[in-house]
Amino acid sequence: MKERDRYLKIVEWSEADGCYVGSVPGWLGPCCHGDDEAEVYRQLGTIVDEWIEIAKQDQMPLPPATVGKHYSGKFQLRTGSDLHQALTIKALQAGESLNQFCVGVLQQAVHPQAASAKGKRSGTARR
Repeated sequence: MKERDRYLKIVEWSEADGCYVGSVPGWLGPCCHGDDEAEVYRQLGTIVDEWIEIAKQDQMPLPPATVGKHYSGKFQLRTGSDLHQALTIKALQAGESLNQFCVGVLQQAVHPQAASAKGKRSGTARR
């Protein structure tokens, strides 16, 4: 395994730029682009290799790995009392627990197409 393989690399289409854009979340923002998705991914791997080499030469610590990380499925979220109250009311209106409601809202934010399709099947699409 190469050291660069410890980091999540994302290549996605950018409507604004009209091309594929590569980044390494939590470390390198958009840093390469092009019309060929595979070529942008290769460029991204090379850039990560270069950044790793620079960090080693400068005796700088590398960021924590983002691949192979275990996620428990739990995290604490501080919202403020007004938002907490508003979310609780919305959850009650939807006939869901606060946790179920918030998971649904977060799913809609991260995967809007999948959440919309699920809501249509169950008759509980979120707005």
